[in-house]
Amino acid sequence: MIRDTAAPLKFCKFAFEGKVYSGTLHGKMVDLVEGDFLGEFSTLRMSYPLDRVKLIPPVMPNKIWCVGQNYAGHVREMKNELPKEPMIFMKPTSSIVGYGDPVRIPEWAGRVDYEGELAVVIGRRCRKVSESDALSYVAGYSCFNDVTARELQKSDGQWTRAKGFDTFAPFGPVILLTQQIPAAASIITRHNGRVVQQDKLNGMVFSVSQIISYISRFATLEPGDVIATGTPEGVGRVTPGDRVEVEIEGIGTLMNPFVSDHD
Repeated sequence: MIRDTAAPLKFCKFAFEGKVYSGTLHGKMVDLVEGDFLGEFSTLRMSYPLDRVKLIPPVMPNKIWCVGQNYAGHVREMKNELPKEPMIFMKPTSSIVGYGDPVRIPEWAGRVDYEGELAVVIGRRCRKVSESDALSYVAGYSCFNDVTARELQKSDGQWTRAKGFDTFAPFGPVILLTQQIPAAASIITRHNGRVVQQDKLNGMVFSVSQIISYISRFATLEPGDVIATGTPEGVGRVTPGDRVEVEIEGIGTLMNPFVSDHD
C-alpha cells in the first residue's frame, strides 16, 4: 500500500464516459491509477481535468461505524454529559452518497441536521488491537456528513432510523492515504457558505486510536470499513435547497445539496 509519503496521496474513484476508474487527485487534475488503495497501485500516464469527471465515494465499505457525542462542545449543545466510553452506532451502506450527490429529505421526517465529521478508513483486518497499534491499521482519512433526522432520533430512543435514511451518509471526495492525520488539523462545516462548525481534530473526546481499539474489542474491523468519528459543536437544520460543505484540513471539501424527497 502506498502511504505516508512526504505528501500523502489523495485516492479517489471517479466516473468518466460511463466507466468507473481509480485515481489520485492533484489540484484540478485526476491521475489515472491501476490497482486499489487497499493493495498496491501504480500511476498510469493519463490524467483528466477534474471538471470532466464525476467523483464517486472513494470506497464502498462493508460497515459504517459511527461515534456519537465525541466533541465536548457538541455534548454540551445536546445537553448531555461527557460519555465515559465511545458511543458506537452504525449506518447502513445504502445511506452512502458521494461528492455533489443530493441528500434527499423526506417531508415526513421532521427536522434534519448536518453533522460534519472526520472519517477513518480501515486498511487491514483487525481485532482486539491496542491503542498503541491502532493507527497501523488505518488506510487513510476522508470527510463525512452524518445527516440525522433529529426528531426521530429523540422519539425512537435508538438512532438507526434517524441516521439510516438513503443518502444520509455523504462521504468523500478522496481518501488521504496516511496512517496519522495531524491532531491540530481543522474541521469546518459550512451551511450555504456560512461557517457553522469549526474545531480541531484534537477536540475529540476519544482519539482515533482509542476508537479503533474500542470497536475492535467486540467487532472485527475489515479493510475498507469506515468510522465516522463524531461531530463538533454547531449542528443545525437543513432544508431543501440548502448546500452543506465539510472541509478537513489536508483532505479537502465534501459538498452536497439537499433536496426534497417526494415519495
